Amino acid sequence: MKSRDTLLKLKRFQVDDKRRQVAQIETMIAEFERMAADLDREILAEQDKAGIHDVAHYAYPTYAKAAKVRRDNLARSADELRGQLADAKAALAEAFEELKKIEILEERDGVRERLAEAARDQAEMDRIGLGRSELRAG
Repeated sequence: MKSRDTLLKLKRFQVDDKRRQVAQIETMIAEFERMAADLDREILAEQDKAGIHDVAHYAYPTYAKAAKVRRDNLARSADELRGQLADAKAALAEAFEELKKIEILEERDGVRERLAEAARDQAEMDRIGLGRSELRAG
């Protein structure tokens, strides 16, 4: 029983750890998307300020070029994180499934123990009841 308690704690810890990983990846993706959106606004503002929107133009703003590269890198990183997120969610689902199996076993053992205890209590009550009836008959 003690080893199952330890296993249950371990599985709960693993599920919590996987949840934290999923949340962390989701937070990073959201942050990258926010940063990319900020860069989009900065690129547009820089283009408007220069009056040049054609990237191939010789006078296209250098900052806008650099910001586009950075934005594209952020988008690629966010895409890579989405792949990691899918893997992390699958690992979370698997860890959760394992936890549920252990919890079901634990519940079954608890039910068996309660039934055995109820049977012992009933047997004790029957013994007491028989003892009293024998005293009255005797």
